[in-house]
Amino acid sequence: MTMEVLVTGAKGFIGKNLVERLLRIDGIVIHQFDKENTIDEIEEYIEKIDFIFHLAGINRPENPEEFYKGNRDTIKELIDVIEKKELKIPILVTSSIQAEKDNDYGKSKLEGEIFLREYSKRNNAQIYIYRLPNVFGKWCRPNYNSVIATWCYNIANNIDITISDRNVKLNFVYIDDVVNTFVSHLHEKIEIKEYYEIPTVYSKTLGEISDLIHSFKNNRKTLVIEKVGKGFERALYSTYLSYLSKDNFSYGLTEHKDNRGAFVEILRTVDSGQFSISTSKPGITRGNHYHNTKNEKFLVIKGEAVIRFRNIYSDKVIEYHVSDKKLEVVDIPVGYTHNITNIGTGEMILVIWANELFDKENPDTYYLEKNKSNDNSRNKTRDNKTFSSNSQTREIRCNRSHNSTYRSKL
Repeated sequence: MTMEVLVTGAKGFIGKNLVERLLRIDGIVIHQFDKENTIDEIEEYIEKIDFIFHLAGINRPENPEEFYKGNRDTIKELIDVIEKKELKIPILVTSSIQAEKDNDYGKSKLEGEIFLREYSKRNNAQIYIYRLPNVFGKWCRPNYNSVIATWCYNIANNIDITISDRNVKLNFVYIDDVVNTFVSHLHEKIEIKEYYEIPTVYSKTLGEISDLIHSFKNNRKTLVIEKVGKGFERALYSTYLSYLSKDNFSYGLTEHKDNRGAFVEILRTVDSGQFSISTSKPGITRGNHYHNTKNEKFLVIKGEAVIRFRNIYSDKVIEYHVSDKKLEVVDIPVGYTHNITNIGTGEMILVIWANELFDKENPDTYYLEKNKSNDNSRNKTRDNKTFSSNSQTREIRCNRSHNSTYRSKL
């Protein structure tokens, strides 16, 4: 069943995000209204409209009277068109927490609310008034009336910001939460209330916000990324990235190269380890060490390799044959000396995850080669040496990704 909706202020910050969300819903026909349109145009199709999102408004005019024209009179004009056709269309309107304040912006918003309540009483029509706090997210105009938009834009573009008081705390709602809540009115039965709120509100100080945004910028230098997988940090990081200049989406990494290949760190997390990539030329072996606490995951995404393991108190060697023909992750348990050899004919590329950040003062990495005269001795070895043991040959078969067994005398 088709539903037709009207979005006023469709080209504004909230409007653009709402229209994008509505476009992803089957059966929704969107009528957009903005500054270049007239109220007479709405009259031509108002009888088709099933729901109205009234987002249009004025917040920074040149003179105070424009507040009332944009925030109060537009609501009255819209109601006049609806009642002229004797309709009872549900209306959702974005008001502001400023409606409680004694200023022209707040007064104009409050008077608009009063017109809506009178419309609802006269026509038994549903209205949903949202007094929104500070809304942030992509497509918000910087250097206008949003501290987050301004700071994200300025910091991303190397422009200094000024904080008068780091301890000032404000309430914020994220644009995705806003539009998802608004859209729920189209298909859910909503309890009748005097005012409606976005379920998730973030209370943050200016200092906290500034520190986070600066950490996002510094990520390109330190490779350390904050906990950006959920909550406010997730929303703020996504917002920050939306303000990168078009020629600044990419950044370089430090490559460590030698005759064996290259190694590069990609990303360091606050509490979930780090990601790296290693490349190796044909015949090259890397590793021959073990860890006591650090653990890793290996994933070969190009080429063919054999990964060998040996418990440091055993002669038995375990071998895993891996390649880009079947992607599989190999866990590197602690207490096993291990290496990886490129057995293909071309470059091998290995993705590595480690559960902790590399600490050069305490790397938890111990190179091991068994001394032929003393099986229990441990010595540091060069990174490209193969495992060595006594003259015995031990073999363990691991046919997870192939039917053949790779043999190595250890």
